[in-house]
Amino acid sequence: MIAKQLEKEFDVLVVGELNVDLILNQINKFPEMGKEMLAGHMTLTLGSSSAIFASNLSTLGSRVTFAGNLGHDNFGDHILSSLKAKGVSTIFINRSVKQNTGATIVLNFDEDRAMVTYPGAMKYLTIKDIPDQALHQAKHLHLSSIFLQSGLAPDIVALFKKAKQLGLSTSLDPQWDPAEKWELNLSELLPFVDVFMPNMTELKALTKCVDLASGLSKLQPIANKIVVKNGSNGAYLWQENTLIHQPSFLNQEVVDSIGAGDSFDAGFIHQFLLGKPDEECLRFGALTGAINTTRPGGTGAFENLAMVKAIAQSSFNYIF
Repeated sequence: MIAKQLEKEFDVLVVGELNVDLILNQINKFPEMGKEMLAGHMTLTLGSSSAIFASNLSTLGSRVTFAGNLGHDNFGDHILSSLKAKGVSTIFINRSVKQNTGATIVLNFDEDRAMVTYPGAMKYLTIKDIPDQALHQAKHLHLSSIFLQSGLAPDIVALFKKAKQLGLSTSLDPQWDPAEKWELNLSELLPFVDVFMPNMTELKALTKCVDLASGLSKLQPIANKIVVKNGSNGAYLWQENTLIHQPSFLNQEVVDSIGAGDSFDAGFIHQFLLGKPDEECLRFGALTGAINTTRPGGTGAFENLAMVKAIAQSSFNYIF
């Protein structure tokens, strides 16, 4: 009876931004002012770092719920149905009649991309919109794209501190700062973050350092576990003065790299919650990040677990 009372309904509570992605692929260069160009392929899909992470994590087998803001519009309907189709609980998602759902236009060229985002309802999410019930029902808190969530940013330390007090493990992927100010109080925040997950560019910007070694050195006194994604150069994990490097699983026919970092996060956190060693978490994250690049959009390769396993075996000779 006691064990039943202590059982949590969800493995992960994801707090973050919600938007659709309008992805334009097969362009031969980036646009120029005053000129028009053509794209060979277009996809409208579930977007946002947080939602891609939640969707793909659920596909891998974790029990996931989401707290965020949407508008009452067609894009909002599309996001809700997409999350529900992947098994993500949407009971803590708010819908606003005052704001529209956010949207990102993505231009893919080779392995790089340019994005323009309309934040919409996501920037109005505040700590008051994250009910205690959501935290009490989850084992782990993950937050992504804090710089897109101006309503939540002032209370991010309070949110993570509360999560730790309630016994949750935590992870944070800061993502890009469109204002490029990089104002995040790491000294107060990181002690409450179990896994900090920037990419290499974000690490350098946040620490104002020129390379991995100096960035890690600056964070060592305040951080727990740091995972740094570095694209085709793989990923690094630092903890307690130990640095591990995981080479990437190279995909010779990249469709696009949208959501690859979020898929890496999903693979890593899925294994982390299963209590796997750091090396296994890092390797599985690299695998799921690579699997992401074999289909368009952040969730195209994660329709179901059978598809993920098939791609892992056929494209990367990896069986799990």
